[in-house]
Amino acid sequence: MTVLQSAPTQIPPFARILQLAMSSWVAAAVSAAAELAVADALAQGPRGVEDLAKELDADTTNLYRLLRTCADIGLFEEQEGRVFALTEVGQALRSDAPDSMRNFARWVGLPAERSTWTGLAESVRTGRSVFETVHGKPVWEYMRDNPEVSEVFDLAMTDTSSQVTTPVVKAYDYSSFRKVVDVGGGHGQLLAAILSANPQAQGVLFDQPEVTAGAGAEFEKAGVQDRVEIVGGDFLASVPEGGDAYLVVNVLHNWEDKKAEIILSRIREAMADDGRVLLVEVVMPADGDEGLTVKLMDLNMMAHADGVQRSEAQYAELFAKAGLKLSRILPSGGLCSIVEAVRA
Repeated sequence: MTVLQSAPTQIPPFARILQLAMSSWVAAAVSAAAELAVADALAQGPRGVEDLAKELDADTTNLYRLLRTCADIGLFEEQEGRVFALTEVGQALRSDAPDSMRNFARWVGLPAERSTWTGLAESVRTGRSVFETVHGKPVWEYMRDNPEVSEVFDLAMTDTSSQVTTPVVKAYDYSSFRKVVDVGGGHGQLLAAILSANPQAQGVLFDQPEVTAGAGAEFEKAGVQDRVEIVGGDFLASVPEGGDAYLVVNVLHNWEDKKAEIILSRIREAMADDGRVLLVEVVMPADGDEGLTVKLMDLNMMAHADGVQRSEAQYAELFAKAGLKLSRILPSGGLCSIVEAVRA
């Protein structure tokens, strides 16, 4: 994000505007490289473009044009004879990299994501998201009706969750909890890690039935499947009862305040008297502070789902409306923080 944050003084204003406006083209190039799995093909070492084109079933000339562009933005290194190699940054586009962001890069290249941004100005004018205007359906209905898009989205969220998991597990003491309920937890990657590190705890994974239908592998991989209950449902209606910790990981930012308040109210109704609500979210910095990444995420939420990246003050106000009280915010060492609340 540094390229967007600081403009070298020698670049004339018109050129800087051109550079900024073309940033979406850069994102499209990264997405194309991710979709074609170029980094996977380069995992064993440098290769010529003709060889790559055969493996990737791509046009040689156009593949070269893509790769030389991606070399200029630091994903690949072009060597003599139209040979390309992975850079350190490009390694994160590999499917098997521990810090892989390949599926997130694929997601931002899909029409469901890219086309929505074309309506950003309309969202600013109307005060509402534009996903339905652009695609004909609200975002979550669209996902249900387009499983191939939903699959890439789920994989993209797994990519981002992977970068959250280790810092969040280390940043908070879960040792006193007996029952951890992961609300909107997808396939349960974070819950599996928490249970693995805290053998005294039982877990409940709660999400929409079509999501939980694909869950289970993360718990088996972590060896905690005998301590997990997988439940399908709608968190706007109810959540599993009796937990003393309710995880809500990168979920609340998808919802405008009234529905976010409903979700938190359902959790308050279900939680133990001494329970904790643990939101894992990117917290909007205080007014005047830098935080371009968070502010861009906030625009993304605004355009897609009437969601919002909230500040500490906004979380405190939202909790109060749901009968909860903000107790503390713990930085995790990554982009996300742990926002803790208790009964008011």
